[in-house]
Amino acid sequence: MAKDLDELLDEVESKFCRPDPLRLGMVERPRGGGGASGILSSDRNRAEAKETLRSTETFKKEDDLDSLINEIFEEPNFDKKHFKLKSKSSGNSSVRASIQGLGKSCSPVYLGGSAVPCGIGTNTSQSSFSLNRACDHLRCVACDFWVVSYDDYRWDKSCDYLFFRNNMPEFHKLKTKLVKKKGTRAYACQCSWRSIEELTDLQTSHQLRWVCGKH
Repeated sequence: MAKDLDELLDEVESKFCRPDPLRLGMVERPRGGGGASGILSSDRNRAEAKETLRSTETFKKEDDLDSLINEIFEEPNFDKKHFKLKSKSSGNSSVRASIQGLGKSCSPVYLGGSAVPCGIGTNTSQSSFSLNRACDHLRCVACDFWVVSYDDYRWDKSCDYLFFRNNMPEFHKLKTKLVKKKGTRAYACQCSWRSIEELTDLQTSHQLRWVCGKH
């Protein structure tokens, strides 16, 4: 059995591996039962033959792949210029998709009472304020805080800068200065606050440093 296996490995090496004759002489296996040393030598030579065969197959696959790529580019109907332009176009599409994913901004930016719906404000319906929306994604560029709002509340007249500076944005602390008032919406960041009852263009409040933080 061991003799038959050795002969089979010799045949594989001669057909696929093409070993150096000198190296072949160095690893010549004994023909027949060589005891424990013969078995170890046979196992070692078998592993070497498998590794050589695996390397040969890998190189052959890489050569086949290179040949296939060259054949594709050498096809008479293959337009290399069109291929490059298509890749560039797909890249631009990805950039446009990323830009669109950043969100939309209100233009103009509106504040409003609790009766005014929240959303993205636009200038397409300036003649009818009832169709516009109050921005609910405001950010202050002065204190870098998001603006909070509370429907049907107004701020107490005793509110001051230190109150918001120390308590924003914790509602359980802010509510001590919130007064119930239907139709009003209370806005605040860490440095400014307003109580709004009707739709108001943010540009008319020059002291506020609020901007739309994009939706």
